[in-house]
Amino acid sequence: MGLSNKDKQELLEALGRLTPAQQQGVKAVILAFGTPHVFWRAPDSDIVTRAVLENLGDRLLGHHANSRQSLSKDRFEFALESALNTSNIPAQLVKSRTNRGHDITIRSVPVSLKTEAAKNIKENTIHVSKWMELGKGEWVLSRLRDIFLEHMRSYERIFTLRCFSSDPSKIRYELVEIPKALLLEAKNCLLEVRKNSEQKPKPGYGYITDAAGDLKFSLYFDGGSERKLQIKHLRKDLCKVHATWIFGSAALK
Repeated sequence: MGLSNKDKQELLEALGRLTPAQQQGVKAVILAFGTPHVFWRAPDSDIVTRAVLENLGDRLLGHHANSRQSLSKDRFEFALESALNTSNIPAQLVKSRTNRGHDITIRSVPVSLKTEAAKNIKENTIHVSKWMELGKGEWVLSRLRDIFLEHMRSYERIFTLRCFSSDPSKIRYELVEIPKALLLEAKNCLLEVRKNSEQKPKPGYGYITDAAGDLKFSLYFDGGSERKLQIKHLRKDLCKVHATWIFGSAALK
C-alpha cells in the first residue's frame, strides 16, 4: 500500500527542514530507485523470494546512491535481515558481532554469511579471504582442519554476497549458497605444508578433489599475523546462485 496524501505532505515538510546536503542525499536515493536495473532469482530459491529479491535490491540501490564501495559484511547482514523480515521470512542476527559461529538465524536455521568484493574476483571460483581465525594453539594442519570442521557444526547453511563491480556505470552482485556438505569433504583433504615459506608459522593447504583428481576447493591455513583460514578456488558450479542484481548509479556517474 502506498503513502496517503497526508503522509506525502509530511514527507515534503520534513524534506524542507533538512540541510541542503541532506536534501541532496535524499534526492540521490530517490533517483537511484528509478534507475534501470535487472534483478533475477532462481525460481526454486527458498531464501530469495520475489519480495526478498526486490527488498534486498532496493537496499543495494539505496547504498550505492551515495557510495562507490561495495556493501560491507556488516551492512550486508543488516540489509539481509531487514529484507527477509519485510518479506515475512523470520530472520534475526546474532546479538554478538564477534560470534564465532553463525551470523543470522533464518526460519530457525543458523546461517553463516560471507562477502567477496576483491578487484581480482573470479567469475567461476569463490574466494573467502577470512573464513575464521585459527587461534594461538599448536600449528598442526590436521588439527587446524579439525577446528574448521568443528566450527561448521554451529551453522547449517552458508551464503556469500559477491560484488563483481562497484563501478557506478554497472554494479553487479550475486548471492551464492555454498553447500555445507561440500565443505565437509575437507575431512579427507590432502594436507601440504609450504616448507619454503618465510612465514612463521609456515602456511599450508588442504586440497579437496573430485574423482577425476580435479580441484573442488582448497583450504589455505594462513600462518601470518592473523592466523586465519581462507577458502580458495571453490568451484561455483558446485554451488547454487540464488539471485543476481545488476544496475547503475545515476547519482555517482
